[in-house]
Amino acid sequence: MRVKRGPQNHRRHKKILKITKGQRGTKHRLFRRANEAMLKSLWYATRDRRVRKRDLRKLWIARINAAARLNGTTYSKLVSALKKANIELNRKMLADIAVRDPQTFAAVIAKTK
Repeated sequence: MRVKRGPQNHRRHKKILKITKGQRGTKHRLFRRANEAMLKSLWYATRDRRVRKRDLRKLWIARINAAARLNGTTYSKLVSALKKANIELNRKMLADIAVRDPQTFAAVIAKTK
C-alpha cells in the first residue's frame, strides 16, 4: 500500500503560495515557480542582512568624511586623531553628530587637535 500525502502536500503548497503572495506572474500562482521564488528570496534576505551592515558603515564613513572636510581635515586623519586622543565614538554616532549637530562635530574635531 502506498501513501498519497494529499492533505499534507496541499498544506505545504498553500504555505509556500502564501509566502510568495506579492510576487508577479506565475511566481505566486504555480507551486513549482513559487517554491523557486521563495527559496531565492530567502537566500537574498539572508545575504542582504550582512550587506546592510556594510552599506550602513560605508554611508557613515562618507558622512563623516564630508563633515571632516568642511572642518579642514580628512576622514583618515580624523579617525587617527580620535584614537590618539582616546575619544571612543563609533562611526554611527560620529555620523549622526555630523549630520544633526555640526557645532558639536566641530567641537569634537577641536578636541583632537
